[in-house]
Amino acid sequence: MSQLRLILLGGERQEIRLAARLAAESGAQVRLADSSAEALLFARTHGADLLMAELSSDVPALIAALRNERIAVPVLACGVDAPATRAVAAVRAGAIDYLPLPPSRELIAAALLAIGHRPTRLVGAHPAWCEVVSRGERLARSRMPLLIVGAPGTGKQALARHLHNVSGLTGPIVLFDAAEHAVTAEQLHSELFGHCAGAFDGAVADRPGKLGEAAGGTLLVRHVDRLAADLQDQLAATLPAAGARLVATASSTAALTPLLAERIGVATLTLPSLARRGTDLLLLARRFADRAAAEEQRPAPRFTAEALAALQAQDWAGNVAELEQVLHRALLLAPGGVIDAAEILPEAAPSPPPDDLSVTPLVGRSLEQVERALILGTLSRCGGNRTSASAILGISVRTMRNKLREMRADGLAVAPAA
Repeated sequence: MSQLRLILLGGERQEIRLAARLAAESGAQVRLADSSAEALLFARTHGADLLMAELSSDVPALIAALRNERIAVPVLACGVDAPATRAVAAVRAGAIDYLPLPPSRELIAAALLAIGHRPTRLVGAHPAWCEVVSRGERLARSRMPLLIVGAPGTGKQALARHLHNVSGLTGPIVLFDAAEHAVTAEQLHSELFGHCAGAFDGAVADRPGKLGEAAGGTLLVRHVDRLAADLQDQLAATLPAAGARLVATASSTAALTPLLAERIGVATLTLPSLARRGTDLLLLARRFADRAAAEEQRPAPRFTAEALAALQAQDWAGNVAELEQVLHRALLLAPGGVIDAAEILPEAAPSPPPDDLSVTPLVGRSLEQVERALILGTLSRCGGNRTSASAILGISVRTMRNKLREMRADGLAVAPAA
């Protein structure tokens, strides 16, 4: 089973040790660092998917040091009754968010979930889906590179992680997301392939890169079609001698270079859209509703016949990912744990008369002001829980984080994450 690799800076504090225990119980591989230098050493030599840094350390300096070495690991600031100025400074320096300590099990699970790691269990019985999974499982036991193609939201990453889990490989699965690394071409190169000490100012030691970190296991390259052509060709050139097995995902093969397409296109798995999976839609809906209920510590909901009909009437252009988001929002909006059509399609519910929409107070305000007020109001209603508020608003947690970061930068008061 693939594990999230977590570095916790501030190992001497009891609250950080509690966070480490809760993260480990949630399935993470945890390393405790007592100093920024030790956290940098772990990130440099072992890699990481997330670094949590207690605010008694100099978090902005740590983030600057990571950038200087071209190490692209997300940093989550945390602290016990930390001064707001320290939390704001950390976020402005590039921390993805601030987490209050001592942590709860739910907050730790939400932090891990926010960067895309959760246990993988494929759901589906439709022949179009089962055939792809079966073929993938047969190919997974070879060393042949795999390319998984499908429209956004069809479950490419979930399938890739499942195939690693059944492959028999003893090494880890290491994720490199070409779409999320909004950094320089040089940093992308170091992140993927590593570098030698002295290769550039800041390269204080050899670094294996994602390809080296995945030795004996799987390198999962998401959105490989968004890599620059020279990086695609260099990736293709390393495959014959690579110590890791490559699994790449893409929306299509159109943007692949001829060399990379030749190397990874031999074993291609094409995922069907949700609209082509028939009754899998209802299986997935129940699965997502139950999972959202567990995450929100609520009883498993039930669906009315009208809700099931509303689910089946949609075209689900966003596929499985859209369905999961809609079901999480529906759970939060459902009265008494019963999901009806109005929760599946809130916009389809009967609209109140115009005079009841309370539009008048909004006249004269910009769209940005209205959006910010809506986000902050929803966040307040959810007790500061970013995951719940994002689900209600129909946006991703990452989008929520980015918008809150912009608000902080503009001097608006934003409550810490909960």
